[in-house]
Amino acid sequence: MTEAPNPLHVIVFANEKGGTGKSTTAVHTAIALASKGARVACLDLDHRQRTMGRYLDNRLATMRRSGRDLPMPRYETHDGDNVASFSDALERLSEGSDYLIIDTPGRDDKFGRIAITNADTLVTPMNDSFVDFDLIGQVDPDTFKVVRPSFYSELIWDSRKRRAKADGQTIDWVVLRNRMQHIEARNMKRVSEAIDQLAKRVGFRVIPGLSERVIYRELFPKGLTMLDSREFGEMGLAHVAARQELREMMAGLALPEPAGALPLFA
Repeated sequence: MTEAPNPLHVIVFANEKGGTGKSTTAVHTAIALASKGARVACLDLDHRQRTMGRYLDNRLATMRRSGRDLPMPRYETHDGDNVASFSDALERLSEGSDYLIIDTPGRDDKFGRIAITNADTLVTPMNDSFVDFDLIGQVDPDTFKVVRPSFYSELIWDSRKRRAKADGQTIDWVVLRNRMQHIEARNMKRVSEAIDQLAKRVGFRVIPGLSERVIYRELFPKGLTMLDSREFGEMGLAHVAARQELREMMAGLALPEPAGALPLFA
């Protein structure tokens, strides 16, 4: 008997602030899924920065240069303007894929909004600071208690309502706490408490993400990720710790497993 194809799962990485590790996290998620044997496609909506697209360009160049066969998703970058080409890209990349990963610009963007509404899993990476927290909620300056959700949280709330009305499906909104270890302890506690308050009020999940490590910046020129340990030679403690972070992040995302999926870091 022929197995039924896996349903497409759309993962959207979105944050209107830059510098949160959004594209790096999106690429690592894509390669992690591809390494498990899943059919993965990626769409970069940020035609200006094009960080995801350039990351995967570098990876493809490394494969050609080294002759190695690395886990590799299909990918495209949208021009940021044409609605028809956006729809065509979605259709092409969705065909035959288990996962479609969309990296949105670090600003308000009409195509990013459409992508959010069509997400099955929405991931919002943020640094542990009140500067980044301001994207999703506002706090009292004296008590640090949450006063109200931000415009962005309201946007996501409206997107979830539209999605539920359109097809009865829910958007699993995940706030990914990146770069946690460099924050002063008292401030970290206050940010953590504010995030937990808002999570209960708005309805998102909170999981740990990736730390600020030099290794991630060093991987970009070759398009490598923490999954490509054979390319590193000898691995140091920073590599081992980063791989564990990635393992925990992938577990926290709780994505559906495709049929015959391999274990991560097998």
